[in-house]
Amino acid sequence: MTRATLFLAPWLLLPALAAAPVPAAAAEPPTAADAARFLHDAEARLDGLYTDTQRAQWVADNFITDDTEVMSAQAAEKLLQAGGELAPLARRYGALALDPSSARKLRLLQLNLRFADDADRAAYTRLAAAMEGAYGKAKYCPPARDPGAKDSGERDPGPPDAAPAAAVDAGSPGCLALGELEKILAESRDPARLKEVWLGWHQQARAYKEQYAAYVALSNKGAHEMGFADTGAFWRSFYDMPPDAFAAEAERAWRQVQPLYQSLLTYARFKLRAQYGPAVVPASGPIPAHLFGNMWSQSWENIYPILKPEVARPGIDLDRILVERKVEPQAMARYAERFYLSLGMPALPETFWSRSLFTKPRDREVVCHASAWDIDQRDDVRIKMCIRPTEDDFTTIHHELGHVYYFLAYRDQPYLFRNGANDGFHEAIGDTVALSVTPSYLERIGLVAPGTAVQDDVDVLLRRALQKVAFLPFGYLVDQWRWRVYAGEVGPQDYDRLWWELRERYQGIGRPAPLQPGGFDAGAKYHVAGDVPYARYFLADLLQFQFHRALCRAAGHSGPLHRCSIFQSEAAGAKFRAMLALGSSRPWPEALKAMTGEERIDGSAILEYFAPLKVWLDEQNRRFAAADPAVAVAGATH
Repeated sequence: MTRATLFLAPWLLLPALAAAPVPAAAAEPPTAADAARFLHDAEARLDGLYTDTQRAQWVADNFITDDTEVMSAQAAEKLLQAGGELAPLARRYGALALDPSSARKLRLLQLNLRFADDADRAAYTRLAAAMEGAYGKAKYCPPARDPGAKDSGERDPGPPDAAPAAAVDAGSPGCLALGELEKILAESRDPARLKEVWLGWHQQARAYKEQYAAYVALSNKGAHEMGFADTGAFWRSFYDMPPDAFAAEAERAWRQVQPLYQSLLTYARFKLRAQYGPAVVPASGPIPAHLFGNMWSQSWENIYPILKPEVARPGIDLDRILVERKVEPQAMARYAERFYLSLGMPALPETFWSRSLFTKPRDREVVCHASAWDIDQRDDVRIKMCIRPTEDDFTTIHHELGHVYYFLAYRDQPYLFRNGANDGFHEAIGDTVALSVTPSYLERIGLVAPGTAVQDDVDVLLRRALQKVAFLPFGYLVDQWRWRVYAGEVGPQDYDRLWWELRERYQGIGRPAPLQPGGFDAGAKYHVAGDVPYARYFLADLLQFQFHRALCRAAGHSGPLHRCSIFQSEAAGAKFRAMLALGSSRPWPEALKAMTGEERIDGSAILEYFAPLKVWLDEQNRRFAAADPAVAVAGATH
């Protein structure tokens, strides 16, 4: 699974941004009956508008045109306006002694941005749609190759990093979309080529930097209207605790797992130096970002061939198996459905299979980031994913159906509770199931011949660490950057400076070329251009291991945690379903406790999962340091 596939689930669109002023208080004090009627009418109104918004967004993502962009923005604006109008009205009932469910609904209704100005609200939604569309259409158009360049890999360095993104027509032959650039980063071992495509993609975000700055200003206006210091504080208020308390919890969790990441980063430095030489990979300081096989260095599984153990049993080549067996995209989704069926969950609706997007169309551009959709919060659930016959996508489809089964589990909850316990839960559910995509699981479903699924534990754990552990600091820092941007600590001229300060501090990774005026490297990440909160992914990376540990205990698993698969466990399935059905009806610590018996996010589960790998990494690092003493074994993060 690549974290680039995990983006804004449309069911998390927030009702927000009112235009109407707060009406004068009624002459008679409101009663509990008044509050009940208000909530009933509010949920009915939002329910209908939500479905309209989802349909418009689905079309906009699948048919990227100026018209569908406008239609999506208009539908979103209506939902945002309704939610924002209801938010201040909900305050009227705050002093009443209400049942816990009604009191929670009123609090959730007030967690909204609000605009007093129609023009601001319209501009906000237009900017959001424009940036989403610009990201989806962006391409890097390399200059013509120097005919005098040698065939040995020497190539034209291309346009300067500061070149404006609009300098070349993106429709020209030879222009490369993000997926094509990612393929080069994954497969090439030519550092010059890697640097070229890395810079080529990152320069595209310059085109909407001014839009982003304007969007930040408008978003903060909406947050101020509802009494929040800024949009970052607003986002942190969704976690059933004060914003500053949530920030402190996230920092505590990061520090728990930081030593594991440091060991992995140091190991990667030694291996990359052996591959590319000390002139490319320094002995200390940040490692260049273009060398990690991923556009954002957020997952490193594509450089496994460089990082693999020197001696390991042959691994399972699931890519080859899927290609040789000609497993079609829908068939991959059927494998994932059968996993959930084995836990006692229902079959997916027939409309899921007829309305989802499983393959990239040949006749148009679409937003290919894998996503799960709850169109009407009842039965119309879908995925949108350009599925390829790869191990990565096989794991990702298991993840995406986790969202879908969460939708179906809480569909009987009232409208305001049809959501994850927190946004990290929604991401963690699918990832929890993906942890059960083990060699033994592949054998049990017939993709691997009986008796051939035994693998070297270190090799299996390293492969998974390149996804999960490598992601942790990136998952943490994206919103660290945005919280400071929204708080006004940096202006547009310093976006890149702060972005790379954080990436060096937490990831130990640096920009492949010096900063250039006008840059907007953070905007080259979808979740920034799409304004998708990112702390959810950091939380999910930790929560999934807590969930996995608890479900493996329920399944009666004994032995190392990384060998457990809950496939076909009715006991684990019952515990899983009970938590999913809660939706957001209870504070997330209660939902966490229902599944795990724990009330705090705890990094000890991921440390337990990767404990054998940590021992091995430290041994390898000491051995490598003896041969390359210039490298500090402690790693490059702070």
